Amino acid sequence: MIRIRDLFVTLGDFTLKNANLDVSEGEYMVIVGPTGAGKTVLLESIAGLYPIRHGQVWLRGKDATRLAPERRGMSIVYQDHALFPHLSVRENILFGLKMRKVRTDEMAKSLRLITDLLGIDDLLERRTTTLSGGERQKVALARALCVQPDVLLLDEPLSALDPGTREAMQEELRRLHRSLRITTLHVTHDFEEAATLGERIAVIGEGEVKQVGPPEEIFRRPNSEFVARFAMSRNIFKGETFQAETGKRLFKVGQILFHVLDGHKDSNRAVVRPEDVVISLAEAPSNGGNVFSGEITQITDRGSTLYITVGLPPEITALMTRNAFRELGLTRGMKVKVFFEASSVHVFQA
Repeated sequence: MIRIRDLFVTLGDFTLKNANLDVSEGEYMVIVGPTGAGKTVLLESIAGLYPIRHGQVWLRGKDATRLAPERRGMSIVYQDHALFPHLSVRENILFGLKMRKVRTDEMAKSLRLITDLLGIDDLLERRTTTLSGGERQKVALARALCVQPDVLLLDEPLSALDPGTREAMQEELRRLHRSLRITTLHVTHDFEEAATLGERIAVIGEGEVKQVGPPEEIFRRPNSEFVARFAMSRNIFKGETFQAETGKRLFKVGQILFHVLDGHKDSNRAVVRPEDVVISLAEAPSNGGNVFSGEITQITDRGSTLYITVGLPPEITALMTRNAFRELGLTRGMKVKVFFEASSVHVFQA
């Protein structure tokens, strides 16, 4: 459906460098990365809004690199919605169809289909200035979808919403995609949002596409420190991988040895996700896993969960529910056991 090859775009001091990306027909792809990484530049370059220094954009097997934006069959929704305050909801939704001089009866049919799908029939005569954030977002989506685009582009569409509305809109976007199966590119800086919505995720940073894959792959098998840190792995270690005389593969961090299941001999980084680390006051199981003793050096409260950092050394952080934390009665300075499976250690070469 969409093929990006060696895309190179310069905007002021920022450069998008040799970006490559494939998006399948009907796929929901999320482009994620920190602020200033180049996510919106990539999205708007695909839409044809920026001149491309070199590289290609292919749409449905045809080179669209120099194709005008209005001929690419794309609709874009921004985080600020960009609705016309002087027009009613109905007029906002129909704006694109009127610009294309679509027949009145066809406009009415499209309007009815999209408002039924989004459940916003009762908003049609209202001004957009009277709508809530979630309602405005639905109207912006309706306007984008009413023209029946081949591709829907979403630029941080949920970032301005409160947590409850954001969660409801995530479910709305999932439902819309299941119904329409429209090819969608969704930009966000929120990794949890990306993992919730994306069939695949493209992580972008420093103007480069760092890794592309299903959420679980990005989450569990990052290919770089950048991706691991952005995916909140927290436990990232420098060391070396080698094979013991017993045949087991090990990763050495200082004087500590981690049992691992995979990894090239040149792998010099190890990642252990905090939710895979178990803290215990009793003896932890030793059936092929990693068991260490250490002292709690830091407790970080995140409301319903807490991050518990234990010095082995090195320091390793575990994610724990509040109930588990209370049951164990953990305090800073307490001696504890730390356990994680060999399968929870992902090693790679930096």
